[in-house]
Order: sequence, then C-alpha cells, then structure tokens
Amino acid sequence: MAGLNRSGADDEGMAGSPPPAAASVALDAVGKRYAADGDGDPVRALEHVSFSVADGEFVCLVGPSGCGKTTLFRVVAGLTEATNGRVLLDGTEVTEPTTDMGVVFQEYHLFPWLTVAENVGFGLERTDRSSAERERRVDEMLDLVGLTEFRDAYPKSLSGGMKQRVAIARALAVDPDLLLMDEPFGAVDAQTREMLQRELLDVWASTGKTVLFVTHDVAEAVALADRIVVMAADPGRVREVVDVDVDRPRERGDAAFAEYVGVVRELIGAGP
Repeated sequence: MAGLNRSGADDEGMAGSPPPAAASVALDAVGKRYAADGDGDPVRALEHVSFSVADGEFVCLVGPSGCGKTTLFRVVAGLTEATNGRVLLDGTEVTEPTTDMGVVFQEYHLFPWLTVAENVGFGLERTDRSSAERERRVDEMLDLVGLTEFRDAYPKSLSGGMKQRVAIARALAVDPDLLLMDEPFGAVDAQTREMLQRELLDVWASTGKTVLFVTHDVAEAVALADRIVVMAADPGRVREVVDVDVDRPRERGDAAFAEYVGVVRELIGAGP
C-alpha cells in the first residue's frame, strides 16, 4: 500500500487554536493533574491534548496503559473537570454531563428492575416529549439494534452482547450530537465483539452520529475508525493521528488492514 496518511500532534492544533468549523467535538489543549500522595509533584495524567472529531465522523482513541484514555473520556463526558484546556461540543464548552452526549461504558449499567424498553426509554423521561412520542422513539431504537422482540425482557435474561445493544439504544434514544463510548465491547467474547462492531457500524451509518470510541484493541480501532488518535503516556498526550483509508466493510485478512494494525501498534509501543 502506498503510504499511510499520518499526522503528528502539532497538526491537530495546540493551545489557543480555534476548533475546525465543522467539528462536532473539539479538545483544545486539555490537561489534567492530580495531587500526589505525600510531598511529591502532581501527577500529570494529560498534557495539551488537542484533536477534533468532525460531524458524522467515527474516531477511535488508542494508547498504552497509563496514557490517560479513561481520564480523557471522563473529561469529554463532563464527568471530570480538566485542570486546563477545554472541550467543546458543537461550539459550546462542556462543563458537566449533557443530554447532547450519549455515553456508553464497558459495564452495561442497566437497571435490573426495568425491562429492556424501560431501560431504553429512561433518559426520555427527562425530556418534554409526550408519552406517545417516547414510546415511538423506544420502538425505533429497539428496531435499530434488533431487540424488538425482547422489549419486555429484563436484563438478567439477556446475553452480554444484548445488554450492550440495550445500552447503545438507550444512549441514542435522546438523539445526542455525540456518541461517546469507552471500551464498550471489552466485556464480551471475541465472536460477539466482532458482531457488535459490525452492528455498531450499521447503526452509525443509518444515524449519521458522531462517534468517539475508546479502545485498547488496535484491530477494533482499524475495523471501525475513519481516524485513529494514538496517545502516548507520561504524560498522556497525542502522539499521532492516523487516517484509515480503507473502504468498508474491512476484512481483517487484507494486507492493508494488517498494515494499519502494524503501524498503530508500532506507534503505541514507541515509548516517550
């Protein structure tokens, strides 16, 4: 394959630079420090993390252990306050969780006392939609993830893959601008994981949502992403951004797929 399209952290913009006009979510020089135990220096979890995700784009975030992926996820989601820098969602600074952002975690976080339909519709209860509108939206989401026949089932009767599909439907039900996902398929077996990846791409294609997806699985990132943001550690920062220029659906046995996997793994293991 003739040269991969790669860019360094400097190409993504640093402190004070405005986000691209078409950006759905933009991180501008985000940093996070934690107080050290005792008299030590503060721990720099993140330092000058800057990149953007365009409207309708699918971007994956990867990196070595300790690079701050989960911390960054929490900052983007408004669950943790950045020490410096900012996160913008459609031009508005994120300072707390918002219904404009649908969040999916590795653990399903379903309410065991609610049915599948009730779990999917939980966030809609806080909107001004009528009961009939909420019901229609739940039906649409259940159809989207292929769980219509399980609408009255309880989570305990579902497989891990089905539970995560419920979590995705719940996140999408409020029609967020951004779908933010943190290792969402990490708790399922390899076969189910690949099935959920294909289903997520179908959902993404049919909804046109902007997706920021955190994963430790490089092959998963190559299978899913338009671009892969590769982070470095100590402190967590953007090492490089790789454009995945391979037509979908992507076959894991193809030479181009394997080359991207190799390049991203090399970047992750490159050290400081």
